[in-house]
Amino acid sequence: MSEFTHLDGSGHARMVDVTQKEPTVRRATAEAFVACAAPVVAALRDGSVPKGDVLAVARVAGIAAAKRTPELLPLAHVIGVHGVAVDLTIEDDGVRIVATVSTADRTGVEMEAFTAASVAALNVVDMVKGLDKATSIRDVRLLAKEGGKSGGWTRP
Repeated sequence: MSEFTHLDGSGHARMVDVTQKEPTVRRATAEAFVACAAPVVAALRDGSVPKGDVLAVARVAGIAAAKRTPELLPLAHVIGVHGVAVDLTIEDDGVRIVATVSTADRTGVEMEAFTAASVAALNVVDMVKGLDKATSIRDVRLLAKEGGKSGGWTRP
């Protein structure tokens, strides 16, 4: 980590030029957790959240968000997002969100996976906040990545 690739010789931010890189298959998985009170978890399980199908809305929002990552992160590249899966699981203390994004492009999709998981989590909070204002998001993190120059990585 001796060189910061997003800085030019004067220390100014720049977008890394990936023009000469060959496209390769890349995949990244990130997760987020929405901590909810027991009554919220019960409403999620029995489908009684007043705003509707929380998991379906969050899933679609996460997919849409992955495709819009460069609009939110100014140094992220516009790449072909070729696959997005956003899986939501209701657990005893909240909702676990796992987002996997894949591409065959010149740069990775870690930020797209983070964005998908984060925006899906925000949508869960938005849809249940009327039931519990203390609902919160935690543990947004990369779980694994595949492909590219640095190869694969899995969270220990």
